[in-house]
Amino acid sequence: MSTRYPFTAVVGMDDLRLALLLNAVSPAVGGVLVRGEKGTAKSTAVRALADLLPEVPVVAGCRFSCDPGAPDPGCPDGPHEAAPADARAARMVELPVGASEDRLVGALDIERALAEGVKAFEPGLLADAHRGILYVDEVNLLHDHLIDLLLDAAAMGSSYVEREGVSVRHAARFLLVGTMNPEEGELRPQLLDRFGLTVEVAASREPEQRVEVVRRRLAYDDDPAAFAARWAGEESALRERIVAARELLPRVVLGDAALLQIAATCAAFEVDGMRADIVMARTATALAAWAGRAEVDSDDVRQAALLALPHRRRRNPFDAPGLDEDKLDETLERFKGEDEGDEDPDPGPDGPGGPGGGGGGVPPQSDGPEGTAPQDAGAEEAPAPAPQAPSGAGERAAVKAAEPFRTKMLSVPGLGEGAAGRRSRARTEHGRTTGSVRPRGALTKLHLAATVHAAAPHQKARGRSGPGLVVRRDDLRQATREGREGNLVLFAVDASGSMAARQRMSAVKGAVLSLLLDAYQRRDKVGLVTFRGRDAEVALPPTSSVDAAAARLEQLPTGGRTPLSAGLLKAHDVLRVERLRDPSRRPLLVVVTDGRATGGGADPVALAARAARLHAADGTAAVVVDCETGPVRLGLAGNLARELGGTAVTLDELRADSIAGLVRNVQAEQHATRRAA
Repeated sequence: MSTRYPFTAVVGMDDLRLALLLNAVSPAVGGVLVRGEKGTAKSTAVRALADLLPEVPVVAGCRFSCDPGAPDPGCPDGPHEAAPADARAARMVELPVGASEDRLVGALDIERALAEGVKAFEPGLLADAHRGILYVDEVNLLHDHLIDLLLDAAAMGSSYVEREGVSVRHAARFLLVGTMNPEEGELRPQLLDRFGLTVEVAASREPEQRVEVVRRRLAYDDDPAAFAARWAGEESALRERIVAARELLPRVVLGDAALLQIAATCAAFEVDGMRADIVMARTATALAAWAGRAEVDSDDVRQAALLALPHRRRRNPFDAPGLDEDKLDETLERFKGEDEGDEDPDPGPDGPGGPGGGGGGVPPQSDGPEGTAPQDAGAEEAPAPAPQAPSGAGERAAVKAAEPFRTKMLSVPGLGEGAAGRRSRARTEHGRTTGSVRPRGALTKLHLAATVHAAAPHQKARGRSGPGLVVRRDDLRQATREGREGNLVLFAVDASGSMAARQRMSAVKGAVLSLLLDAYQRRDKVGLVTFRGRDAEVALPPTSSVDAAAARLEQLPTGGRTPLSAGLLKAHDVLRVERLRDPSRRPLLVVVTDGRATGGGADPVALAARAARLHAADGTAAVVVDCETGPVRLGLAGNLARELGGTAVTLDELRADSIAGLVRNVQAEQHATRRAA
């Protein structure tokens, strides 16, 4: 077994380390969601936590890690009466992004269930993680149905598996930790709320601290065992502190004054529901126990709010997570109890700011860089993308996007096989049953009626003599299901001088943002290619991250010539790469332009037509939003649409509830045309 990087050797990231430790003290806090840019040691810190957890007493031979002192009466391996006890280290189980439902919750042996009537159950990752840690890296990329199963189990403390009338239940209480890079897409707000705490992490901008990070990592890579031995003392001390805090936790008093502050804070920040109040109360109690105190104070409440509320204030994906600390302090001061308000803060090492005080102190680090302040992982944000450099004469500053609006649903015609989503019809693992096939690999979704129908004619030949059905492997039938898939909507936006009218670009940006919001809700990918001046660029690679999209669109300037062919070729390159990366995801190209081509070669119009025919040859569904205005119109956008094999619409149709419906109708027309041909 490989040696993990020591938890106490992690440099900085105080909020992350504190949130993990609080969940180790009180798993009822509800887990941690760690948001941060790539390469910030999110996974390293989470994996290191497992070595700090105390050993777990278990019933010997129980696959579900039942507690000998209080065994689960419904355990599939039970009953456990006077069973011998054993002890093992707390497990950290990792859930891969591409895991199947059966791998997560477990699977039943369908053949034995049908033929013998027994519940032959193979436990999944939820059973392995019971009384330990379940870690999901890139949790924002996990399929929705897996997230729902995961969070339901975390909330109820048990997992249910039901297949064709056979059901199994087992305990599944674990510390849930998820990490994600917001640039790769967000979690839905209702799922964010199910994580107890959240922290933002970013790499330190202090050279001394970065030097120490590299020094420790190199030392660990050279000799992991020797590096771990160097930190063994700190690890042991932290492990003992966790045990002491767990023992103190039941005796911590959460007084009425602290409860009033918690309720007032949640009301002031207008969080939905009551989960935030409960999580704050549990977190504040864990903070007091971690500090070695028997009563919760205002500093505990403040730190609990900073960890439990930021992700619960998001109303839509365009809202950045965060908390107004001035408003928080004002609310806490207003509802502070009279006795507590008269006390002076303790400036000593065990005061509110010290390692043993409230406010979330973490143990000081040894062998760190001298004079380096600990990193506040929640306070530092990644810098916004730099404004684009001028690319031609007459460039105008970026205009703000119009207010986003609700769009009608886009759907690609036909039946796809793309990633699970909520838009176009597709063959999926989940949805309504439409038929059956012979299973190619492991059976995951049994079609019971088809299986019985296949086995019935052979019962006499197989010597059936009792009530049980004699089933062979060849009789089993896999259910085929129809659900919804996610698609890729790629915008190619003309940002040249001819499109520079502020109202026009504002409407275009508003439409793109609206469709992006709709794509977020339907689990699509959206990309953005812009062209102006001399060339085209990928302003937004295909993504589900509405935060990144909003920032890129907000900073998009206009001006210069119109390299239409370059924009179409760049869009073609993006779609080509996406087809290689995800061949089952069907694309839609939306070109927003007036059709003019004034750059890119000796005959820019002919070059643009040639580039458009590349998309038509690939069979890409396309629509051109004609932005040409004025009494005299050249109809260039209509010509472009014909070369693309798509349809052109005027800018007037780019209204709040028309563009998405229009694209849907255009796709239906194209599908009908292809079928007729």
